[in-house]
Amino acid sequence: MRYLLIDHITEWKSGELIKGVKNVAMSEDFLEFHFPKNPIMPGVMLLEALTQLTGWLEAASSDFRNWFLISRVLKSNFYSFALPGDQVELEVQLMEKQEGNTPPTPLDRGEKRIYRGIGLVKGKKKIVAEFEGKVVPVEEIEDVDEMKKFFSVLTREMKL
Repeated sequence: MRYLLIDHITEWKSGELIKGVKNVAMSEDFLEFHFPKNPIMPGVMLLEALTQLTGWLEAASSDFRNWFLISRVLKSNFYSFALPGDQVELEVQLMEKQEGNTPPTPLDRGEKRIYRGIGLVKGKKKIVAEFEGKVVPVEEIEDVDEMKKFFSVLTREMKL
């Protein structure tokens, strides 16, 4: 089973930052069991949403040559629950890996990257996480043209 956890990409800046939205719907199947008669979005799904958003940043920043795969969570804090009907505002930024105030430089594919993500509902923190992973070629996991089309839907750039 595959979960697509980004409903809308609202902003992105190549190689630096991306923002998006996850709408938590009562009909999502993971809510049936987490927890029965008390549905909450599992924290790991919020982390996965941040990771997927990071993938979209890598893809858009590389003309859809690259994707991000998480390998390790460095820090994660969960503050409260995301509930059905909530709109989780997500933001992911590439963390600076260099000394001083110089901006991060683009890394080659396969190198590790570290990101920091935050998820908010109505301005209240739900998750803050730092995670690392590597960049892999999009073509190894998805059809590049399909990814481009889906990105245009997520960013509302699709021509109807």
